[in-house]
Amino acid sequence: MLSKWSKRFYQMASLVASWSKDPSTQVGAVITEKNRIVSLGFNGYPHGIADDAEIDTRDLKYLKTLHAEENALLFARRDLTGCEIWVTHFPCPNCAAKIIQTGIKAVHCPEQSADFLSRWGEKIQLSQVMFDQAGVNVHWLPLSELN
Repeated sequence: MLSKWSKRFYQMASLVASWSKDPSTQVGAVITEKNRIVSLGFNGYPHGIADDAEIDTRDLKYLKTLHAEENALLFARRDLTGCEIWVTHFPCPNCAAKIIQTGIKAVHCPEQSADFLSRWGEKIQLSQVMFDQAGVNVHWLPLSELN
């Protein structure tokens, strides 16, 4: 059973995800330390970059977008050793590398849908291997307990 803090931090990540202007995928991340929020992030373009979904192709959008985890790590502007991160989607390998490098000790993520796994399964497996090798704990949050 999820703790009240686990549920709260995941709910916060979901709320933060809703701030993303991306019409196809909204992702949120919350970094915590001892039940205190350290930083927030959502996926989107860097400050000052026009983000018109009708103009940019999918490939161009992907190149210009900062992931939620990246934004949360950059916004923190402090040592994150021993912190935890709560994300609405499992981190890609590039974000996993950054999470590992900052010293974050745990990643909390909801169980992924079959559709998500069919599209991103190989990247998820690589991220999981990276987290395992680096000693970062991964906690899969049961979808049935998140609502």
